[in-house]
Amino acid sequence: MNWAHGELGAVLIWINGPFGGGKTQTAHELNRRLPGSVLCDPESVGFGLHRMMPKALREDFQHLRSWRAGVVEVLDLVLRKHNGPVLAPMTLIREDYFAEIIGVLRASGHDVRHFTLLASRETVLRRLSERGLGRLVQFVAGAGATLKHETFAVRMLDECLERLAAPQFAEHLHTDTTPIEAVADHIAAACGLALTPADPSRVQARLRRAVVGLRHIRIGA
Repeated sequence: MNWAHGELGAVLIWINGPFGGGKTQTAHELNRRLPGSVLCDPESVGFGLHRMMPKALREDFQHLRSWRAGVVEVLDLVLRKHNGPVLAPMTLIREDYFAEIIGVLRASGHDVRHFTLLASRETVLRRLSERGLGRLVQFVAGAGATLKHETFAVRMLDECLERLAAPQFAEHLHTDTTPIEAVADHIAAACGLALTPADPSRVQARLRRAVVGLRHIRIGA
């Protein structure tokens, strides 16, 4: 297949945006419709680091130099060895961290395409309340259970929206009224990649997204 390649390997598509902005769902939609693509979630590196630490020390893992260096090392390896598009959904709002990861990968010769999904505060809050079947989680885990990731997402929302609007974080895609399928279509076209057709069944698409949301639930006290 004819994939878009940089000097050293496959194209990296980094999908940025506020927490709850649709990054993960968009990445999964692209992964499903791009045969040969692979999803490399930088969040997994952070969770691995957190599991090595006492809970009292687990703050935002992006502040750990080991996370930023680890993400670069893993993506560099995958981009050099994998023959297909690489998808990385991850919120990245600090310009210095952006330079440490995106900038370093580009300086190493990799073709990195960066997209930021934006939406109004109201839209993101609505998506956060709907994703991951939060009510079901509380029914199973108890009325006092909180969705840890969602609590963090709400706390960070205003800062994310303000910082990500900066020109450095272009290309910006406003998704308030844009379906996930159309967002994926735009990203693929901008990267010169052809997607397989979107699922014609809205019911199947909604079920698939619910499953993705459930897989990314983080429950905390």
